[in-house]
Amino acid sequence: MDVLVIANREDPESGYVGDALIARGAALSTAWREELASSSRLPQDADLVLSLGSDWHVYDPSVSPSVEREAAYLRAAIDAGTPVLGICFGAQVLAHALGGEVRADAGGGEIGWYVVESDDPTIPEGPYVQWHSDVFTVPPGAAELAHSSVGPQAFSYGSAFAVQFHPEVTPPVLERWARGGRSTLEQRGIDPEALVAEARHQASAARGRADALVEAFLTGEFTR
Repeated sequence: MDVLVIANREDPESGYVGDALIARGAALSTAWREELASSSRLPQDADLVLSLGSDWHVYDPSVSPSVEREAAYLRAAIDAGTPVLGICFGAQVLAHALGGEVRADAGGGEIGWYVVESDDPTIPEGPYVQWHSDVFTVPPGAAELAHSSVGPQAFSYGSAFAVQFHPEVTPPVLERWARGGRSTLEQRGIDPEALVAEARHQASAARGRADALVEAFLTGEFTR
């Protein structure tokens, strides 16, 4: 299984999700989000496309050209029948590509460990790491599979599956995020050390949840 990962250069780790794909025989290659237009890869050249998170915003004019290129790429992948998995920003781009709306959440989004309410028994309810200030609407024709008080947390559309939360995050990745976002965490009253300690405590269970999500995605067990 040839998996094309779309990621920003400074945040390329596919973590537990990548591990679950590799355990199932996948070979991962990366296309940098900032340079996607220069990639010679086409959606139909990959067996699966994985779009990871980012600190970008879909509606930010300064990154609009890159966002629109990725949106067009994901639409082409879906049109070609290629499975697409979007995580956090990847889910937002996917929603945008399919006609949904992405906007800043008036309440500031979610940062920390959260349980999601799943409408599909194949999606574990968590807890999962959340780190986002934007929300999306479920695109026309898509099935909402999970939600929280903030908004939709998962949807499926044809060959695509999107999650707002971060099933892939490992303790080292969260430690790096917490280090870079320490001021944001402290402003919200979140203890960075406690956030990372919970990632270590949750490591085995988090890996299992990511594996279950990947299995459901690959086998099409979730509601389409």
